[in-house]
Amino acid sequence: MNCSWLIFIVSLPTQNATGRMRVWRAVKALGCGVLRDGVYLLPNRKEFRQTLQNQAEDVISGGGSAHVLVLESENLDQQQTFESLFDRSADYTKLVETITQVSQTNFQSEGVDKLQKQIQRLRKAFEAIVLQDFFPGAAREQAASALEDLEHTVNEQLMPDEPHAVNRRIKPLRLVDFQGRTWATRQRPWIDRLASAWLIQRFVDPDARFIWLAEPGECPADALGFDFDGALFTHIGAKVTFEVLLASFGMTKDAALNRLGALVHYLDVGGIPVLEAAGLETLIRGMRQRWPSDDDLLAETNKIFDAYYQAFSGNDV
Repeated sequence: MNCSWLIFIVSLPTQNATGRMRVWRAVKALGCGVLRDGVYLLPNRKEFRQTLQNQAEDVISGGGSAHVLVLESENLDQQQTFESLFDRSADYTKLVETITQVSQTNFQSEGVDKLQKQIQRLRKAFEAIVLQDFFPGAAREQAASALEDLEHTVNEQLMPDEPHAVNRRIKPLRLVDFQGRTWATRQRPWIDRLASAWLIQRFVDPDARFIWLAEPGECPADALGFDFDGALFTHIGAKVTFEVLLASFGMTKDAALNRLGALVHYLDVGGIPVLEAAGLETLIRGMRQRWPSDDDLLAETNKIFDAYYQAFSGNDV
């Protein structure tokens, strides 16, 4: 099988310590494999080519020499040798060990805020490894599973109001039967509830009215509940509420909505990292602090989801 690689060859004057450090930091951040001192390797991808070319120009302007070469390889042994330079198994193993240590702590004594910060740090550590894991395998899946299990365990013990997934078939529904309705979910909504409410208003029921429940048991009999135990729309199997709504109303063929679904899934219950997750999480956290009214919060976050949907759709205005 033919495989294409980028080789970055760089040499700087001995006295240019600053330039050497800048190059070292750049190749480390990219996750380059090291063939020898001053010779680095990456899979041949457009974004890497541009970054290495920028580095080469920087090196040359500092009095050094640099070349970005493309190597087309059909040699299986060579390919396996090159791929081994990017083996992140040791990084995943270390991360799983840390996740295991956290999972063995007394959750009640730690407190919700402290545990959420620990999980956030673990998630960022996982994302950092994934960004440099160009040939993922079982180690990544094991780490993702361990992190997701920890998040589920913490949510179940410290946040009992979070919905527990049920196992049932998702029935196809008709949009015409869900117009002009009242929809209910738990107050102070987080990512899944906010995204689901946006989806309902944008694609299901444009005239939807929302009520925010202090307790799920307060849901009126005529309201359509979502994202709490016993609600009409809640977590089913591995799907979060947003994904269940997509499946229920036949919207899974919309690629942009699917991308949003993956983003919501990761931020709500963990799993496979999504590039845009950190930015959206920061935005939502800040907006929840700024708008104490759930109606105002939804109105503002709707603009964010509209923007993500537009970007994911690739529709330039």
